[in-house]
Amino acid sequence: MPGNTSPRQNRSVAAGAAVVLVGALTFGVVSMTGDRGDRDTARPAGASAGPSTKPPTSPSASPSASRSDETAQLPDMARREAADPRAKGRPDAPVVMIEYADFQCPFCGKFARDTEPELAGYIQDGTLRIEWRDFPIFGKESEAAARAGYAAGRQGRFWEFHDAAFAKDRKRNSGAFTEPKLVEMARRAGVPDLARFRADMNGREAAKAVQRDTDEGYDLGVPSTPAFIINKRPFLGAQPLGTFKAAIEKAR
Repeated sequence: MPGNTSPRQNRSVAAGAAVVLVGALTFGVVSMTGDRGDRDTARPAGASAGPSTKPPTSPSASPSASRSDETAQLPDMARREAADPRAKGRPDAPVVMIEYADFQCPFCGKFARDTEPELAGYIQDGTLRIEWRDFPIFGKESEAAARAGYAAGRQGRFWEFHDAAFAKDRKRNSGAFTEPKLVEMARRAGVPDLARFRADMNGREAAKAVQRDTDEGYDLGVPSTPAFIINKRPFLGAQPLGTFKAAIEKAR
């Protein structure tokens, strides 16, 4: 992909089907149709090679391959921390959606702009909680944006920063997520203390928080972004709204 500094990369052509991930600890694509990717795959520079970092191989491009593996489950990764600024919804909500995402991923942006707002009713009625996980796979600007999101969250403005960062698609590693641009996004997001924001963004705690999320994703075998876990059930890619609604209704 243009602008990707990762040594290994692969863009899927999955779209339009209910793509699920299979295996207790390994994500694998079990369906794909069409010719438009709905996810991005890469490995960050410096990430250790291993089974969990290998791009998935789709078994078939035919519509007949599209299916939903109702038995596929992962460990319960929900943190349910009441004070988590990168989560929204009640900590005791019966359904938790965990999202592994990169601020430079266009399909993460598509989910943020088009799909997530349509799930707001589930959050408001107490059914759904969404927990964000940083999974910066496209190089230094992805990592900087992830740390910036953490810094915004320290002042209670993560989701506002999230919306500003995903407001439009930006060319990857083109300077759109350099520190001055990230500070401007924070300003638009209403972060009150920009000096503190800069300090937090470049601080050790931000780096540790992002690394924690990234390690969690790779331990699970997340191959690409966006990736989701809904009550232990994994989904890969910016799926249609109906796919997420059906999964939430089933999980509730």
